[in-house]
Amino acid sequence: MSDYFQHESAYVDDGAIVGLGTKIWHFCHVMKDARIGQRCVLGQNVNVDSGVVIGDNVKIQNNVSVYTGVTIEDDVFLGPSCVLTNVTNPRSQVNRHSLYERTMIRRGATVGANATIVCGITLGRYCFIAAGAVVSKDVPDYALIIGNPGRQKGWMSRHGHVLRNPDAQGIMVCPESGFRYQESPAGTLRCLDLDELAPLPLEMAKGKRAYDEFKSP
Repeated sequence: MSDYFQHESAYVDDGAIVGLGTKIWHFCHVMKDARIGQRCVLGQNVNVDSGVVIGDNVKIQNNVSVYTGVTIEDDVFLGPSCVLTNVTNPRSQVNRHSLYERTMIRRGATVGANATIVCGITLGRYCFIAAGAVVSKDVPDYALIIGNPGRQKGWMSRHGHVLRNPDAQGIMVCPESGFRYQESPAGTLRCLDLDELAPLPLEMAKGKRAYDEFKSP
């Protein structure tokens, strides 16, 4: 008996490593030498290629392919039908299997539905890629990216809220968690109340109010 759930329609190839408590749903394919951490969820029709590394507590929604060359850290969310790539200039007639480019998705990042992530870049910790965005450059930690081409619209808190109204020290407060975030003169953002690598306290890890309830009147 395995330590993870695999739907009867899914395939997990010999040589793949899947962590404790992970759930692999309908019509998924996890290829050999892929590594998937603990407590992950792979929605319907997800493909994970050979050599891919996925951390713990990663949620991958329906119809996503994670190609060789992609590394996904803990607590990442990949929305439905988002697109990851591994060759910048693909041609059917030119074999570039030995030239796959590396894409890193750092801890806590969100990639929205139907967004496209061009290969060879890094998505920073807790960044938020809006639905439909096309991203071809590195993304800073906590950055909110929208549009095509993707551009930074602002900052997102660890709880997924746009951070507004900085004070004189550049400090902004998440309306849900109360965590304070500070923008530096160099244009980076850090949480002042919890280290980026620390897990959320259990009492803060379950949402209790809908997103619209936090919007300013």
